[in-house]
Amino acid sequence: MDTIFGIKKIQKKLVCPVVTLGVFDGVHSGHQDVIQKTIDLANKRNGESVILTFDRHPKSVLSQTRQSCITSLEHRLVLFEQLGVDISVVLEFDKKISEISAEDFITDILYEWLGAKVIVLGFDCSFGKDRRGNASMVRDYAEKYGFEVVTCDPLEFEGEITSSTTIRKHVIQGNLQKARGMLGRRVSVFGTVVKGSGRGKGLGFPTANLNLHHEIRPPSGVYATKVFKEGKEYNAITNIGTCPTFGESAQNDEPVVEAHIIDFNESIYGKDLEVQFLYKLREETRFESADELKLQLERDKMRFMNRVSEKVLAE
Repeated sequence: MDTIFGIKKIQKKLVCPVVTLGVFDGVHSGHQDVIQKTIDLANKRNGESVILTFDRHPKSVLSQTRQSCITSLEHRLVLFEQLGVDISVVLEFDKKISEISAEDFITDILYEWLGAKVIVLGFDCSFGKDRRGNASMVRDYAEKYGFEVVTCDPLEFEGEITSSTTIRKHVIQGNLQKARGMLGRRVSVFGTVVKGSGRGKGLGFPTANLNLHHEIRPPSGVYATKVFKEGKEYNAITNIGTCPTFGESAQNDEPVVEAHIIDFNESIYGKDLEVQFLYKLREETRFESADELKLQLERDKMRFMNRVSEKVLAE
């Protein structure tokens, strides 16, 4: 997948760009439906599937408050590539771009710059100043500029319309199966490995501490997980919490995410990992000593690996 940052000259001439646009926070099943239609239409026309997205959630600029997300930009780009997208275009969402009218967005960006031949839109897609742009407006320009417009219906899971807002709620509340049903994939976080306290290594359970780049996470607890690094899959036990055994909660109220990758001993500082959540093993607990904690970690590992060997992991 080619990734283009900012409005700049596209290096190669595009044959038949089929374009979709949005934040795509979560890259959930509804988003996947839109993206798959984009890819299919591009393939039928021997063209290119193009996603136009933003480097941050527009609400971060419009409300001037940092917005937590289901998937950071880095995570979204990985998922786009896995789905088979040809080109991702990332625009910096700043005050200037927030002032572009929907009409100018269609004319200047979608038509003149990207040269869209087909525009694929989700059922609730909106864009441009005051979010005035929608499928109806895009259709008004279709005949003038000679592009086709395709819209997608909403998807439902267990009677609820799939949306980033609803998924965010389920993840934060720990409803992993509900969130997974809407995501169309396992709940996951994506982060960069940073230095931690090193206590895990001293216990014989080294952990990769993750900077999640403002992604949301499930509630505190110990989870059976899969870790993906550079395309390779590993079994892992992941703790989300404040390390109460070592009294760190008093110093830092922000939960940390640390993954113990089983039978793995490489140095991976600075590397990006995706952690996919299978199920919760237990609550995070304060132990009276490091030895008690180590014993519990051994039990956690044995319990998890027994399920792996029995091939009964929830898929």
